[in-house]
Amino acid sequence: MTEINAGIKMDFGELNEKIRESTDREISIKGCTGQRYIASGLSGKKIEIDGIPGNALGSYLDGSSITVRGNVQDATGDTMNCGEIVIHGNAGDATGYAMRGGSIYIKGNTGYRAGIHMKAYKEQQPALIIGGEAGSFLGEYQAGGIIAVLDIEQKAERRGNGTFIATGMHGGKIYMRLRTGAKVPEVPPYVKLTLGHGKDLAEIRPYLEKFCSYFGDVNLDSLIESDYAVLEPNKDHPYKQTYCLN
Repeated sequence: MTEINAGIKMDFGELNEKIRESTDREISIKGCTGQRYIASGLSGKKIEIDGIPGNALGSYLDGSSITVRGNVQDATGDTMNCGEIVIHGNAGDATGYAMRGGSIYIKGNTGYRAGIHMKAYKEQQPALIIGGEAGSFLGEYQAGGIIAVLDIEQKAERRGNGTFIATGMHGGKIYMRLRTGAKVPEVPPYVKLTLGHGKDLAEIRPYLEKFCSYFGDVNLDSLIESDYAVLEPNKDHPYKQTYCLN
């Protein structure tokens, strides 16, 4: 295993050069302090980060796995192709922007415009699993893949999920766990909303199982024994004639 002590004085270019020069599959980064573009386009590596990586962590990721023991900033997983990113904290804005494959698991919350422009093609089915809440414009212009918002946090003062969910959605699905007494999200007319129970939603169970395996203090049964709002494009929505279908 290669160990890199990033520190505040290490430039993002130097850090990424060290990552690419390593002949080891496993890399540990200590003291990460906002360095950008970590593991951009990288394949074949297993990276663990202690600290807070900067914008565009794992952008264009092509098969590597990344675990972050902390929070991340904006545009994590931007246009990632395949691989996995696991975040033991919160994420900033535009998480999973235009991702076209792979999976992102966030224990906490994410900011605005998560999952915007997500897309899928045949076996390339991206997934963005959010343990807490998501900001406004979740799944904006979503064209494929799966987004799940589990709303696990039990704090008395909660921000709540944002507004304008699924704006311009024309593919994929969004699963939103409904806590007891929670309101069903408001969606535009070109989005179909149905209610389902976790035990009947086989499509997301593998992701829930993985989520719980990564974050050991989350109870799988509580997620399965919950109601969900399922959002997907209305087959008669006006965007259908505008976009090419895969």
